[in-house]
Amino acid sequence: MSSPDTEELATTPPPAEEPETPERGRFWRGLTGSLAAGMVVLAVCVLAIAGICLLTGAPGPGPLMLIGHPVAAVLALLAQRVADTRNGRVAGFAGLGVVVSVTAALSLFWWS
Repeated sequence: MSSPDTEELATTPPPAEEPETPERGRFWRGLTGSLAAGMVVLAVCVLAIAGICLLTGAPGPGPLMLIGHPVAAVLALLAQRVADTRNGRVAGFAGLGVVVSVTAALSLFWWS
């Protein structure tokens, strides 16, 4: 039995490996990402509750809360994006900006 004629195909080189994310900073990015995501959820909930209160005639959150929560959420998301895309001190300070934004919103609007 003869083997069929075969031809060796040219192969492309494997894609270059992406640099690994250093283990250092993963916890900080995870923590600040969770805080930013939590702030977004809180802002959406405040806006939804305001809508429900508007429809039912019940007293709801004031205008300061309706403006402050989305602003804090956007600031936290922007800072988190910088923290995720940069390394070193810039990422650390961006993460600190997330913490400050979330802490300010929680202390201004929820501290009694």
